[in-house]
Amino acid sequence: MNPKTENKKIVIAIDGHSSCGKSTVAKQLAQQLGYIYLDSGAMYRAVTLFALRNKLASNGTVDEQALISRLAEIKIEFRVNATTKQNETYLNGENVEEEIRQLPVANHVSPVATIREVRAEMVKQQQLMGQEKGIVMDGRDIGTVVFPNAELKIFMTASPEVRAQRRYDELTAKGQQVSFEEILNNVEERDRIDSSREVSPLKQADDALILDNSHLTREEQLQWAITKAQERIAK
Repeated sequence: MNPKTENKKIVIAIDGHSSCGKSTVAKQLAQQLGYIYLDSGAMYRAVTLFALRNKLASNGTVDEQALISRLAEIKIEFRVNATTKQNETYLNGENVEEEIRQLPVANHVSPVATIREVRAEMVKQQQLMGQEKGIVMDGRDIGTVVFPNAELKIFMTASPEVRAQRRYDELTAKGQQVSFEEILNNVEERDRIDSSREVSPLKQADDALILDNSHLTREEQLQWAITKAQERIAK
């Protein structure tokens, strides 16, 4: 790589359909580039942990107004562990990576993540992180809403049949008795819901590059993404 560009960092936004492996590609790409993987799910878990610690949530319910009134007290960061090279989540300067994966948080994160004001605050914090560049993030509206000015936007897709087959293989390998037709119907219904939802609908950015991984291995799709990222970094 050109010495003048080797320290240049960009923002990479990855959107796409369910069961396309967006998170897998995003995490691998971030690790390969030495970037931060911006894990939105971990952010909502961190907000949930804050709510639990401050008695704003219990028994599966959340005091929405009380939490909204304290959103200004919440600051979330991601740092790469120098030893493991893995992302770790920090809540107000404290490493909470392990705690946010525990059952109490899992039991309360859904109602927290649906609060419009919480979502707006998380997008604001994500955009602040993006100002530092060196970010990879995946989702449904990253290239259109969160990072509309990202230097590289990727829209991942695969045929519903291929995605259903992958899910079918995954579940049957675990010994579960499932119907391929039922899974295919579920995939197609998720596509419909994701594309038509009122909040954060799935939408392809006009300037996104299409990555159809219907017939690609994980290694091939990662190499494709690395090549595209290096091209943008070198510009």
